Amino acid sequence: MALSFFGPTSKGLAALPALIENPDPRLLWRALDALDRHRGAIRYRDVVGLVDFTRASHVPRFHILDLMSGRHFSHLVAHGRGSDPDHSGWVRRLSNAPGSAASSGGAYLVGEDYYGKHGRSRRLIGLDPENSNAEVRRIVIHAARYVSPAIARDGKLGRSEGCLAVAQADIAQVLERLGPGRMIYAAKL
Repeated sequence: MALSFFGPTSKGLAALPALIENPDPRLLWRALDALDRHRGAIRYRDVVGLVDFTRASHVPRFHILDLMSGRHFSHLVAHGRGSDPDHSGWVRRLSNAPGSAASSGGAYLVGEDYYGKHGRSRRLIGLDPENSNAEVRRIVIHAARYVSPAIARDGKLGRSEGCLAVAQADIAQVLERLGPGRMIYAAKL
């Protein structure tokens, strides 16, 4: 779904997203701060991804914001089973520990594509202490059968091993919009 942005921001961006079905505005400001803090690592600053782990898994909570055009796209995204041991659909905790099978928060540099057991996927590189093990843990963006609108209607998605797993129908769009050298910011507020 594409939504329009409106109004100027104090950070010099063209616009902020409309707040219908969007992450908490504090998440956006944290992401913009991370974009500034990691400016040396982030080659392309025109598009950012936001993952709002404050929301339940059955709602679109992976937001791709085009900061230049004002376009906004939202997708379903699974969290790690270690973040939701009771499989309630809600993130209870984030972890950077190898073997935790949990999702991690913080800023990620979007890396290169590769083809694995989930098809075309994209590597993620943790830029903050809370996700510094992303490469060791093989945290990536990939498609998964357990993420879809039909499954979301049951109240919760399946769970990953900590990766950002999106619907198979969405993976091409997500990877096209969030190419290498861009940033994703994930958090539970």
